[in-house]
Amino acid sequence: MGCVKLNIGTFLVCLFTMLWCGNGIGVNWGTQASHPLPPATVVRMLRENGIQKVKLFDADDSILKALGKTGIEVMVGIPNDMLASVGGSMKAAEKWVAKNVSQHITSNNVNIRYVAVGNEPFLETYNGSYLQITLPALNNIQSALIKAGIGSQVKVTVPLNADVYASSNNYPSGGDFRTDISDPMLKIVKFLNDVNSPLTVNIYPFISLYTDSNFPVEYAFFDGNASPLNDGGTLYYNMFDANLDTLTHALRKNGFGNFPIIVGEIGWPTDGDRNANIEYARRFNQGLMTHISGGKGTPLRPGPIDAYLFSLIDEDEKSIDPGNFERHWGIFYYDGQIKYPLNLGTTNSSGALVPAKDVHYLGKKWCVMKPTARLDDPQVQPSVSYACGLADCTSLGYGTSCGNLDARGNISYAFNSYFQKNNQLEVACKFPNVSMITETDPTPAVGNCRFPIMIQPYYESAGCRFWCGQKPLGLVYALVLILLTIL
Repeated sequence: MGCVKLNIGTFLVCLFTMLWCGNGIGVNWGTQASHPLPPATVVRMLRENGIQKVKLFDADDSILKALGKTGIEVMVGIPNDMLASVGGSMKAAEKWVAKNVSQHITSNNVNIRYVAVGNEPFLETYNGSYLQITLPALNNIQSALIKAGIGSQVKVTVPLNADVYASSNNYPSGGDFRTDISDPMLKIVKFLNDVNSPLTVNIYPFISLYTDSNFPVEYAFFDGNASPLNDGGTLYYNMFDANLDTLTHALRKNGFGNFPIIVGEIGWPTDGDRNANIEYARRFNQGLMTHISGGKGTPLRPGPIDAYLFSLIDEDEKSIDPGNFERHWGIFYYDGQIKYPLNLGTTNSSGALVPAKDVHYLGKKWCVMKPTARLDDPQVQPSVSYACGLADCTSLGYGTSCGNLDARGNISYAFNSYFQKNNQLEVACKFPNVSMITETDPTPAVGNCRFPIMIQPYYESAGCRFWCGQKPLGLVYALVLILLTIL
């Protein structure tokens, strides 16, 4: 590698040109949103922010086409529900590679560098569902890449959650792979080592804070304010370094000392929990940027770190089973607008983020609770439950951005979320006797709470590759009829 030791100026040049390093910061581009920005708009954001690497969770054709001829390094993903198919059939693997990798490289000049086979397939919550199929899927995709003549250009990897390893003594030196998955993990690591591919791991200090009320808050950040963890004379001032070195110890113990690691996901959410806020997110992500741009690495892995921020844009349709914060990981809001100042250390002399441009919004109107409606109206509770069940109310609750709203504000927020998600159709604001459409913005004057107006939907599949204006969602009428029946 040509970047073992860099000063900041050299590092920024290296990051921008990508001539030798291959390291630096990338972003995860997720698409679980009711109203995603057009791919061309997002790609423009990537380029204007100097982001040279992007990780995708599938191989969306329109996104890959938009990334063509940009030089942006791409990691495409194979979802877990496809592992059985490509792992069980060499023909299926070859077909997937031909359609989603080879075609885009040759026809669209997309700089695809990695295929992520699965996404955290060994999570404990999956109860071993993908344990036996992940390695065959890796093997088949690797063979398909070689057969297509792109095996040296495109590498396979497996993004894994940090729960695949643990420490026996609560220090990095005690790191080893989880006993219940040790055998399949070592087989995967050996395979990746044999084909000269990296291991990808997702590290989330926020989750540790979220799940453990006794977790030392300062240890999640990079400010050096926490009491260091002394592991036999090696000092760890933040959880990220300790976590990554726990994996390094696990690899070393099993004979893979210098194995390359990509940090596939790392970030901090801005809403949905008392610790998921803009202040903490800015502090964490800016600290991470400084940590990475300094090129220092971890005690066991000095040098630049290859990492992908999670994530680029908020996604209002992500599952909230892990927590309400899941829909708020973006460094940009759903509409590509900036949440907080963040210097990515890329190409901008000012260091400021550049928001999405030419975003088209729906009309300036909101659905709110009628001033004349009573809070004890029997229609209120089921209406709010219905709206939140089908829209997004994760900004409501203790410690969230809209946590200080009164009862009427909460109800209005729920109604408006459903109304906006359904493209401001009048029928989506007909909660019996308790709702109304207004042109007066109900957003509070103080704080970070927003009553958003949704962006206009984008319908490439309908033959329109630009902003297409409003298009009714066919199911909304049926849903409202169901609502009226229930109530």
